[in-house]
Amino acid sequence: MFKRDYYLNQLIKKENNHMIKVITGIRRSGKSFLLNTIFYNHLIENQGIKEQFIVKFAFDSELDTNLLNKYFPDEPTIIMVGKEERVNSKKFIEYIKDKTKKNGTYYLLLDEIQKLDRFVPVLNGLLRNESYDIYVTGSNAKMLSKDIDTEFSNRGSRIHLLPLTFNEYLSGINKSEEKALRDYIIYGGVPLVQLENEHNEKANQASSVLNETYIKDVVLRHPQVDENKLIETLRVIASMISTPINPTKIEKTFKSVYNIDLSNDTIGDYISWFEDAFLLNKVLRYDVKGRRYIGSPYKIYFEDIGIRNAILNFREIDETDLIENIVYNELRYRGYSVDVGVVYINEPTGKKDKDGKDIYVEKATEVDFVANKGGKIYYVQVALQIDTIEKKEQEYKSIRNIPDSFKKIVIVKNDIVDHQYTNDGFLRMNLMEFLTNENSLDW
Repeated sequence: MFKRDYYLNQLIKKENNHMIKVITGIRRSGKSFLLNTIFYNHLIENQGIKEQFIVKFAFDSELDTNLLNKYFPDEPTIIMVGKEERVNSKKFIEYIKDKTKKNGTYYLLLDEIQKLDRFVPVLNGLLRNESYDIYVTGSNAKMLSKDIDTEFSNRGSRIHLLPLTFNEYLSGINKSEEKALRDYIIYGGVPLVQLENEHNEKANQASSVLNETYIKDVVLRHPQVDENKLIETLRVIASMISTPINPTKIEKTFKSVYNIDLSNDTIGDYISWFEDAFLLNKVLRYDVKGRRYIGSPYKIYFEDIGIRNAILNFREIDETDLIENIVYNELRYRGYSVDVGVVYINEPTGKKDKDGKDIYVEKATEVDFVANKGGKIYYVQVALQIDTIEKKEQEYKSIRNIPDSFKKIVIVKNDIVDHQYTNDGFLRMNLMEFLTNENSLDW
């Protein structure tokens, strides 16, 4: 079993805080297992809670929804809301009342809450009962992350579950760190995928999760969409991770490569839908010297690189791009707000003006990540290897020209030294050291 201690501890800290604990995240990332197995076992074994005071209900389970049929039998248990099926909230409320008649604190563990009709007022109503401690999972960012505080009247507390980090993956397998990292770069951190044994099994599972879960969910929410164009857009985006993009750039790619007309606005909508499904994250670029955000172009990183690779049928395994995506996800897991940095540098052109003075041109150089948490800022560069003076200058140039004194870090996959400080005052470390030591940024 993969350890998810970080998330379990967050749930433990939030116990009985009179708020709705909302676990969000990409489908198949382990939300249900965290809530219904790991946290449930904690309540039973460590807290001594009796089973009768723990109510588990999964809104995507027919076995569970059938339990509601006896309440208000003249009404359907599953109702249509627009194009989506939802569980009748009136029946569910009666079920909860029926299950919680004894005095005591009840732990309500509710899975895939977005499938419950009118779930926001229902949960707000349940929260008024002080004997209920409520935990829910959900897989739709639009409904369950952006406005949690507003919708739950400032009584919602969000925990975002990422796919397995490298350390969590290591906890559940018996492989060397080097072999594990090779597999992790290819197959990512979706537990269902990594529990398979062979390449074909892992690849098929990842493709199945992609098509039968994520794509199907997006199409269900947006039935008017051209599914083929939606999938092609996702493929184009997947091939562009770690590259500055915008909808216009993707539009031009469609016209030049696929001879397909797809409008800028439509592509922007698709990207937004993929964000809502937690498939990917749009990361803005930040002018480090000017202290301002640059709206476009931006970068896109995938919530799970195994799913990203499945989109491309495991044919474009570019280590440089993938380890950058891995570092981005690891920084988010550690609680950092992450932007892509831009540093503008005046460089000589080799030409002179009429007065004989050197002519300079302003060039934008990139800092892979600007990580911010609690007022602490780290500038992070990521490289596959730095084996020449030219490559070193390329990777160091941007952070060397940052005028402030915040820490500069260079993460290199193929470095033989775990960590060391360079003559420039930068902390340089091996990728493995970064991934396996959660305090590595503070060496």
